Amino acid sequence: MSDTQDHKWRDTILAGLANYIDAGSIVAGSVALALWREIYGLSDSFIGLIGAFSANAISAGVGALIGGILCDKFGRKKIYQYDMLFYAFGMLFLVFASAPWMIVLGFVLVGLAVGADIPASWSLIAEQAPDDKRGAHSGVAQLLWYLGPVAVLVAAYFLQPWGITGVRWIFAHLAVLALGLTFLRSRMRESQRWEESQVSSGGVPKQNWRELFSPRYLGAIVFLASMYGFWNLWAGFNGFFTPYLVKEHNLPEWVATIVPASYFLIGMVSILAIFMTLSDRVNQRLLFGISAGMHVIGMALLAIFGFTLEIYILHVVIMGVAGGFGAQSFFQLWSAELFPTAIRSTAQGLTFAIVRIGLGIWSFFVPWLASYDYTTLAWILTGFLVVSGLVGLVWAPRNEGKSLEAIAAERG
Repeated sequence: MSDTQDHKWRDTILAGLANYIDAGSIVAGSVALALWREIYGLSDSFIGLIGAFSANAISAGVGALIGGILCDKFGRKKIYQYDMLFYAFGMLFLVFASAPWMIVLGFVLVGLAVGADIPASWSLIAEQAPDDKRGAHSGVAQLLWYLGPVAVLVAAYFLQPWGITGVRWIFAHLAVLALGLTFLRSRMRESQRWEESQVSSGGVPKQNWRELFSPRYLGAIVFLASMYGFWNLWAGFNGFFTPYLVKEHNLPEWVATIVPASYFLIGMVSILAIFMTLSDRVNQRLLFGISAGMHVIGMALLAIFGFTLEIYILHVVIMGVAGGFGAQSFFQLWSAELFPTAIRSTAQGLTFAIVRIGLGIWSFFVPWLASYDYTTLAWILTGFLVVSGLVGLVWAPRNEGKSLEAIAAERG
């Protein structure tokens, strides 16, 4: 492997660590949720508020929208280098939370930071990856997204005896990682494709944001927001509320950490063996369709047979395999491919904002539905996955092996 290739893989990892921090924040919050409920006597509505404004939802969406616009205007590096400092500041409120308002404020600040980082890091990964390995490089970011929950959930299992103090240590490790990432990213190069997209005189950006509302780009936003958005309504529930549901259904305590960690571990194997291996070479629409079908089957099991230990474990195995080469992996890839460099991050940020804000609104109702009638909630989630799968099967692009310039020329 050449030095240039090594450099590109290193930059992909540094950019993709935003995914580790994003997912780690979500799952760490889910681990803390039941403890916070006991300590502060939180109501279902307040838990819904935390879920809605967490790193999982509305604040991340707002951060992505703002970060995406700034990324296209000032460059990817300026955003992804400094937003981790903002993240670490927000995480301190969760480390030292002594009142409910600190929990909400901490998640809002953390969400804004990770949201801003997503379009910056995803655009950079796609723009510097070789044309025939763009899916593989995107897969690295997804591996890190799955690694965050694995690390957090395994740590949470061993830190259970320390209660909320153990969770504070988990939040602290994310803050320290963010500070270290700020230093390491300072050595990264700006995206060459972004630099080339700028006007030579004065570095004035070329982007015309009104282009986003032209038919070809507006159609892409609607496709991506629908495909990923409906899937994310399930994924957001799964990532943030599962430990809470385990306690509500009186399952053994280890189920709240070890089983979800197994889901993400299986997903990592799936990303490596399937998505990173095949996405640059085979029919992406077919690959997505297989994953979508598995997701529907896996969720329908819980709707039909209930939230029992045996069914939940089977559900986790199916969803873990399917998730590795499913909606999130393809959303990262396609949201970079379907827009030109000058407006790529803005488009990604806008689409991500639509998805996460929608999840935030949905999160208000999840605790109430879960405690009132889990079967109804499970069927609703199954329906969301059906819609996501159908949208992807009908409108998914076929971009495997093509350069970003070739894709833009075809679409233009």
